[in-house]
Amino acid sequence: MDYIYISLACLFGFFMAFGVGANDVANAMGTSVGSKALSIRQAIIIAVIFEFAGTMLAGSQVTQTIRSGLISPTAFTQHPEILIYGMLASLLSAGIWLLVATLMGWPVSTTHSIVGAILGFGLISVGAGAIKWVVILNIVLSWAVTPIIAGAIAFLLCISIKHLILNQGNPYLRAKQLLPFYVFLVGFVIAMVTLTKGLKNLSLALSYEQCILLSIGAGIVMLLLTIFMLDPETEPAKTRVDMHNEVEHMFSLLMIFAAAAMAFAHGSNDVANAIGPVSAIFGILQEPTLAQPHIPIWILALGGFGIIAGLMMYGKIVIKTVGNKITHLTPSRGFSATIAAAITVILSSGLGLPISTTQTLVGAIIGVGLVQGKKALHFKTIGEIFLSWIITLPVGGTLCILFYYCLKAVFFYCPNVIFK
Repeated sequence: MDYIYISLACLFGFFMAFGVGANDVANAMGTSVGSKALSIRQAIIIAVIFEFAGTMLAGSQVTQTIRSGLISPTAFTQHPEILIYGMLASLLSAGIWLLVATLMGWPVSTTHSIVGAILGFGLISVGAGAIKWVVILNIVLSWAVTPIIAGAIAFLLCISIKHLILNQGNPYLRAKQLLPFYVFLVGFVIAMVTLTKGLKNLSLALSYEQCILLSIGAGIVMLLLTIFMLDPETEPAKTRVDMHNEVEHMFSLLMIFAAAAMAFAHGSNDVANAIGPVSAIFGILQEPTLAQPHIPIWILALGGFGIIAGLMMYGKIVIKTVGNKITHLTPSRGFSATIAAAITVILSSGLGLPISTTQTLVGAIIGVGLVQGKKALHFKTIGEIFLSWIITLPVGGTLCILFYYCLKAVFFYCPNVIFK
């Protein structure tokens, strides 16, 4: 009966979204918590608001890659029930892997988790010939490329803050002079992330060049507002420690705005990892021709509430890993890592490159740590994180194969379950 498939899809989809919230939201909030710009409680509140807003406002058109970007649905035209079993198994296996990784404190890619699961299903259902291997190759290449790019940008940003502001005779005064330019960068990045990632699913018909122009305008507006609001007559703190604290406070405020934008973009995009397979099953049951279905609002809400539940119950585990266990973060270092990760996401969007936001942010944090020297990095934690990235695809695929055969056997031997 169809309601059994729908019920299982909703249950497994919620479980997958739970894993996304538990593991992946650290991408937006980890640096803010690690640098003490926000407490865990404050970070979770902000993430809940912006993740859910991103899911509900801009998450309705994000399922195409998950549904048909790896395996062509036409391969299942004669036996659409096979695709249903595969999507159910993919959700369950990816959700379990995310929960295990979360409990271990490993920040892994939720996208790669579901991709690995679907890859495993595709191999045993339609064979290697139906797999779009170019997508898989791009994912593997992203393991090395994106952390390096993000790390390099973060390193340069952190160096600029260190030498242009913190190492100056009067860091407080110097920060007030240069802050408008960093505010411009924040305004530009927030606008670009929102337009190219957070709102890209709303069919705004904006070209990448138009997004750049609008973002430059947003940056200029924020720059002018900052110049207007800064009081040049304000006396700086007396001691150097006090001046450093004032500077770090300035960057903590900027980082919070960037983190909120990243949370909105994450909610609008990564919800697809959970609701993509759910909407595929829903579409198959309503439209046997396997056409792309319209996503009901309740499926989006299911994903949004799942992300929130996972974030509230287990989100702090991976947030602590990202914020505290890779290197010591201050607000200025956290700012550099967050902005560098956002810039890398923007560049990849413009070039059409698939990346993992998780790997991007970890690379950026490593780049910030290198500014302080190799001794500032916790290589044991970094090694564990890199290993978890490598095994995500094969673990997801293996689990999916096991669950696929289990589900297929259950439905085959249950005479009351008939695919219509």
